[in-house]
Amino acid sequence: MDMKCFLVVPAWLPEDIFSAKTAGSQINYWQPLGLLYIVAAVRQAGHEVRFLNGAFMRNAEIMKEIEKERPDIVGLYSTTFGWKKAKEAASAIKEIDTNIFVCVGGPYPIAMREKCLEDCEWLDAVVTGEGEYTLVEMMERLSEGKGMEGVLGVMYREGGEVRQNPLRPFIEDLDSLPFPARDLLGEGAIKYVPPPATYKRKPVAVMITSRGCNRKCLFCFQIDKTRKSGVRYRSVENVMEEIELCLKQGYREIKFIDDTLAANYDRAMQIAKEIKARKLDFTWFASACVSQVDKPLLQAFKEAGCWSILFGAESGVQKNLDAIRKGITLEQTRKAVKTAKEVGLKVLTPFLFGIPGQTYEDGLKTIEFACEIDPDVANFHALTPFPGSELYDNIEKYGTMSTDSNDFTYQGAAFVPYTMTREEIWKLRQLAFKKFYSRPKYIWGRILRMRTRDDLKAALQGAKSLFWLWVKGDIFRKDKGVT
Repeated sequence: MDMKCFLVVPAWLPEDIFSAKTAGSQINYWQPLGLLYIVAAVRQAGHEVRFLNGAFMRNAEIMKEIEKERPDIVGLYSTTFGWKKAKEAASAIKEIDTNIFVCVGGPYPIAMREKCLEDCEWLDAVVTGEGEYTLVEMMERLSEGKGMEGVLGVMYREGGEVRQNPLRPFIEDLDSLPFPARDLLGEGAIKYVPPPATYKRKPVAVMITSRGCNRKCLFCFQIDKTRKSGVRYRSVENVMEEIELCLKQGYREIKFIDDTLAANYDRAMQIAKEIKARKLDFTWFASACVSQVDKPLLQAFKEAGCWSILFGAESGVQKNLDAIRKGITLEQTRKAVKTAKEVGLKVLTPFLFGIPGQTYEDGLKTIEFACEIDPDVANFHALTPFPGSELYDNIEKYGTMSTDSNDFTYQGAAFVPYTMTREEIWKLRQLAFKKFYSRPKYIWGRILRMRTRDDLKAALQGAKSLFWLWVKGDIFRKDKGVT
C-alpha cells in the first residue's frame, strides 16, 4: 500500500543562530541535500512525499499542512541546535493525530540515538544513518501493519520500551541512489542561497560526489567513527550526469560540499577535466585540504569553471593544529592559499577559537596569520563539540561544555578549553572580524572587485556588520546555559 510521507525541517530564524547585528552577512540557506536524497528514494519506491522547510515556513504553517493532509509518517530533521525545535514539532504533530508515525534523523539523532527517544516521548523512532534505504523499509513495514523489528538502522519505541536494531551497513554503491529531488523545490529553489560572497551565480545547487572522510579531526563527527570505511566515491560519470541534470533544471552554480573534493587527487583532476571537456557552463565552489592540492590541480579547477575554494586553515599556531589532529602545517596553508590566488581562485578560510590548549595569545597569533595569508573571505568560529565527535565524547579531558543546545552553532562558544575563558573566545571572534575586515587593503580590494548587484548587496551587508562590530563591544556574547 502506498503511503504519504512528509519530511520536515522544523521552523527556525537566522537570529536563532547568528547575532542579530551580523546575521545579514552570515545567513545562508543550504539546499537540504540529505533530505532531498531521501525524498527521491521514497518517491522512487512509489510513495507520496512532500518536503516542508522551516527556513521559509513558520511552525504554524507546517502544522496546518500536516493537519490538512494527515500523512502516515513524518520524518523530522535535527541538528544539535535544532533538537529543541524538533521535539516541539513532534509534540505538535502528535496533538494533531497520535496515529501519525513520527521519526527523526539528521546529525544529532545519528549521534545520540536512543537518547533522543528517552528525551522526547512523542517520537516513535530514530533513523541512525543511510536514511534512503532505512525510511523506505520503515514505510513498507508500516504499510503492512508491521513493527520496526529487524529494520536496520532504526531505534524505536515498542510497548513503552526503547528497542535498538543493528546499524545499517554503509551504502557502498553510491551510483545506485537516485539523484536528489531538487525538482520538488520548484520555484522556491531560488531561495537557497549560500552566505554572501560565497557564490557567483544564482540559483545555486548543492552537490556531494562522495561520502565519508578518512581524516580524524578532533571536532568532526562522522557516522564511521573508526574511519575504516574511509571515503566512498561516486563514479565520475555519475557525477557528470547529475551536473548536467542540474544545468537542465536551471542551476547556474554548484557548491560541492564533499569534506574535501581532493581526497583522491586523480579523481578530482578527472572531474575537472571532464567538466571542461564537456564545455559545461556553470561556476562552482569546492572545499579541499591544503595538503592535497597543488598548482596543476588548482589550475585545472579554475579552467573547469571553479571560481572559489575553501581551505580549513583553523589556526595560525602549529601546536593548535596538532591538538585538533588537523594533519596540516602552517606552511602548507600558506602555499595552498598563495597558489590558489595565483591561478585566479577566490579563497575562503575558516579559523577556530577555543581549541584545546589554545591560549588568548595563540588566538591573537591566529588573527595575525589570517591577515598574513590574506584570503578573500575569512570566518572566525568558536570550536564546537558536536555530539559524536571525539571532543564531545571526552569533554572533561579537554575543557567545559555549555548545557544549552542553542550554543552548538560555531557561534556560541559551546566549548571552552581549560586554557581560556568563554569571554576570551567571544572577544577574539569580535577582534578577528574587526581586524581582518577593517584593513584598508581588504576594503579597497572589495570595492575594486564589485561587479554585480549581488556583490554590492554583500558589500553593504558586510559594511553593516562591520559597523556593529566596532560599535557594540560584546556582539557575540551569550550567557545562557554556561557550565
